[in-house]
Amino acid sequence: MEDDKRGVPSPEGEGSPEVHAPVTGTPAGLGRENEEVPAPPVEVVTKTDLIRRPPPPPPPPPPTPEEEEEEGMLRMSFMEHLEELRNRIIRALYGLGIAFFLCVGFANKLWDVVSDPAVDALKTLHVNPPRLAQIKPLEGFMVIFVDLPLVCSIFVASPWIVYQVWAFISPGLYRKEKRLALPFVLLTAGLFITGGLFAYFLAFRYGLTFLLGIGMMNNVQPVVSITEYFDLFVNVTLGVALVFELPVVIFLLTLLRLLSPRFLLRHSRYAVLAIVIVAAIITPTPDVFNLMLFAIPMCALYFVGVFAGLLLVMRREGHRLPWRKISVYVLGAIVIVGAIVAAFTHFHLHFINKWPYIAN
Repeated sequence: MEDDKRGVPSPEGEGSPEVHAPVTGTPAGLGRENEEVPAPPVEVVTKTDLIRRPPPPPPPPPPTPEEEEEEGMLRMSFMEHLEELRNRIIRALYGLGIAFFLCVGFANKLWDVVSDPAVDALKTLHVNPPRLAQIKPLEGFMVIFVDLPLVCSIFVASPWIVYQVWAFISPGLYRKEKRLALPFVLLTAGLFITGGLFAYFLAFRYGLTFLLGIGMMNNVQPVVSITEYFDLFVNVTLGVALVFELPVVIFLLTLLRLLSPRFLLRHSRYAVLAIVIVAAIITPTPDVFNLMLFAIPMCALYFVGVFAGLLLVMRREGHRLPWRKISVYVLGAIVIVGAIVAAFTHFHLHFINKWPYIAN
């Protein structure tokens, strides 16, 4: 019997090892109504509009014209700057050498032009014969055929030398500013040559007559060496020519943003004082007339440079200058100068070397 029971499978649900009781502990044999119904899934609803997210970054601003031009600038290292400076100096010296050999061929005619103020001054002072003196044997050769062509070559080659200066500083400028190359070269060389002509025709002639006439008042016969005369000529001519570059220097410093017209106008009184001191050093005579003959044009050139820098700054900022008011002031200045010239012409006035410095 026991064996039979072992061989007969038990009915389903009763003691079967394959059937297990529910996990919830429900007794076997109960209906489905007693089974535990699984809970429905819970939906988690999130409101995305309540979550604070950082705003997206704003788009980069469009590049300004200056930033666009800066991208085209040439970037150079310190050694590259030195190499460029060396090349520009060598090219300037080449141009100066060519101008020197050209001037050597006209040395005799150039000396006639340079010695003309001395001859006129000696004739005015009734010195007979009105000639310069050669004290040393080599004076004539060194002054006429070496020193004089060298000084003249500086004036002849000045446009080429100024261009080399501009070519050295132009890589650090904007594209619009690089267009000023031709006006810069012409104006700089023109002012340099104009300063030399001003010294030759006005400042040097008046000063030389005054200096030679002082000794003759005390029974001193002037004997002028060509070396001493030429040294004085070079000091005055080159000094005045360099002073005439003052507007260009001011404009260049404003272009490089090292100075501003507002700063120059604010400190103009100190600039005028410095100009008078420089004029006193350059002036070959100690009288007030020749001092003012140097100082007044230098002060005028200073304010011309400030005005040029103001035009540059206003162009950068997009402003326009009130040309109508400026034209009125310029016209008034021209009328005043014209009246003074007409008075001198009508009354036959001229300058003299003693008080009141004007006579008819």
